[in-house]
Amino acid sequence: MNVRRPRPPARLRLISGAGLAGALALGLVALSGCGAPGKGTADIVDGRSGGKLAVTASFYPLRYLVQQIGGDHVSVTTLTPPGVEPHDLELKPREITRLGESGLVVYLKGIAPAVDDAVKVSDAKNVLDAAPLGSPRKNDPHIWLDPVRFGEIAEGVGAALAKTDPGHAADYAKNTAALTGRLGALDTAYRQGLAHTATRTFITTHAAFGYLAQRYGLRQEAIVGIDPESEPSPARVKDLGDVAARDHVGTVFFETLVSDKLAKTIAGNSGLRTDVLDPVEGITDQSKGADYIAVMRSNLVALRTALGAK
Repeated sequence: MNVRRPRPPARLRLISGAGLAGALALGLVALSGCGAPGKGTADIVDGRSGGKLAVTASFYPLRYLVQQIGGDHVSVTTLTPPGVEPHDLELKPREITRLGESGLVVYLKGIAPAVDDAVKVSDAKNVLDAAPLGSPRKNDPHIWLDPVRFGEIAEGVGAALAKTDPGHAADYAKNTAALTGRLGALDTAYRQGLAHTATRTFITTHAAFGYLAQRYGLRQEAIVGIDPESEPSPARVKDLGDVAARDHVGTVFFETLVSDKLAKTIAGNSGLRTDVLDPVEGITDQSKGADYIAVMRSNLVALRTALGAK
């Protein structure tokens, strides 16, 4: 956690239309004219909301950690709404302003460019970038899909909450230990559940599951790269058909926040079935589970079926 000072704008993907500075100015004027607390920043005073530490989390996995560790001592706002891909997020002026007023900002650099840019131009004093906590990193921000690395991030979030709000440090430490214990049990379930399978290869829409594959000795074959909006080349489509035949792959996975059209096309061309492998970027009505651990356990069931677990 470190102290952030206002910086000149870098690559601005925060909002569309007018320039950031002008939009921020308009947003600040609009907020200052609101007479009652609302969804903006009027309810935050000295980094607290309703007597609780006001925390802004960039997207669902970090919100989950803050809620589980912070409990009743925190009031959490998430920048990425349910059903929105973090990669595609755009922020409104009031959301950027809220960053500066929050008691703590928790984000993961590389998953949502709009948030990365907003943090640079905000005057948030307490900012935690969760990305280095699960290091060593590849060129892949999806570290929360490895329960072990996610546990390391949980410990960092707990430490940040305790430093920002020392009066409740003991509770944060207790809740962190309980959460890391549950994540350890999840890791054990994956290790045991994927120890013996007919194949170690799985095909998925985009390369979100590299850390999970590395942890459990699997091989991820992604239709496209880290960016879920990119398109595969004809050569890549042909290559995936060869991979499926060679490695006895029977399933192509798609995701809850991305169209399944591409996965179904690839599957249809190769005579394969499709199923959901959720990157847990957000919980929606389509998610097979109510929270991170429940969705990850559903992912384990899907992987065991697709890989022919024994």
